[in-house]
Amino acid sequence: MPTINDTIDRLNQAWNDRDATAYAATFTPDATYIVFDGTVLRGRAEIEDTHRFLMHGPLRGSRIDGGPAPLVRYLRPDVAHAVIGGGVRLDAQPTVPADRASVISLVLAADPDGAWLIAAFQNTRRDA
Repeated sequence: MPTINDTIDRLNQAWNDRDATAYAATFTPDATYIVFDGTVLRGRAEIEDTHRFLMHGPLRGSRIDGGPAPLVRYLRPDVAHAVIGGGVRLDAQPTVPADRASVISLVLAADPDGAWLIAAFQNTRRDA
């Protein structure tokens, strides 16, 4: 059965592969996604469209570098909250610069098959 870590790994790998469809597939159809600047994306389709633009436009060639293991708290057997760290580094950057490092809060829900999907995503930039 897939784990929460598997979902996070798929999310990061989809970004690094520049696959907006696979990236969006880690979310529930009605997910909310709050970008670091406060922009709210609503639903898998909007998440996919926005990330396709980013992956093939201004963030082309960028990579996600994850942080330490997620801090996971189960709210119910089928709902969990996870806090992860990391950030996006641009093509020429060997590491994530301090002004691009983030703390991300995720609410995940297990689907009927037990796979975890992201229902809510909040990206907050770390205080450099």
